[in-house]
Amino acid sequence: MKKYLKTILATTMILSMTAALAGCGGTTDEQADGADATDSGAETLVMATSADFPPYEFFEGQEVVGIDADIAKAIGTKLGCEVKIEDMNFDAIIPSLTAGKADFAMAGMTVTKDRLKSVDFSDSYATGVQVVIVKEDSTIKSVDDLFAEGAQHTVGVQTTTTGDLYTTKDIEKKNLGTVERYTKGADAIAALTTGKIDCVVIDKQPALKFVEANEGLKILETEYVAEDYAIALAKGSELTEKINTALQELIADGTIQGIIDTYIKAE
Repeated sequence: MKKYLKTILATTMILSMTAALAGCGGTTDEQADGADATDSGAETLVMATSADFPPYEFFEGQEVVGIDADIAKAIGTKLGCEVKIEDMNFDAIIPSLTAGKADFAMAGMTVTKDRLKSVDFSDSYATGVQVVIVKEDSTIKSVDDLFAEGAQHTVGVQTTTTGDLYTTKDIEKKNLGTVERYTKGADAIAALTTGKIDCVVIDKQPALKFVEANEGLKILETEYVAEDYAIALAKGSELTEKINTALQELIADGTIQGIIDTYIKAE
């Protein structure tokens, strides 16, 4: 009887460990070969991001931290997985997903029709706002000035972000100005401070950091657009449903709001 009970217990432990690992559903070849496994024995999921978007993702020493990083780790805990964060240029994120080099991406990403052609998205986990940064003595007083008849402003954006997508459609294609694209948001801000461009369209939270760090800049009171952030995954990824389940649990128990409140204080 004791031998029989030991066999049952051993089998149960194996099945439990298998179920926990199955929750990760990693898709990269390296993960399939176990190359990304950690010392803990848990499967590793690779998260792609662009760590120049505080407070959602930024470097603290050699580590990527922020809202998205903390939420990703909380999701990993729910799935019984380790999360490895890979930093890259924003415009490399979707290609990394489609090539199977990353399992999911979090980078203050908004769901758009163009992006849905290449990747799937999870449910939304946070709301963002696109704003306009100008010099304090700028003739641009509101967002409407960018769309006024005869307007010919030079607008800076981070390439392939929603700021890029919106201004391309609203301004460049309507011949109301020029859109200058930069690899990093900080590069666009540098161009603004040196007078190479007239304004920068970017998400509000990094905008606040940029204005705080650069004297003579301000954010227009009128918002460009509000949008929802979601997690990007490869088309048809088995992780999508699992991540959505984890997200809903983390939203319901207050974990995600707690993470956001840690980084973004009430205004």
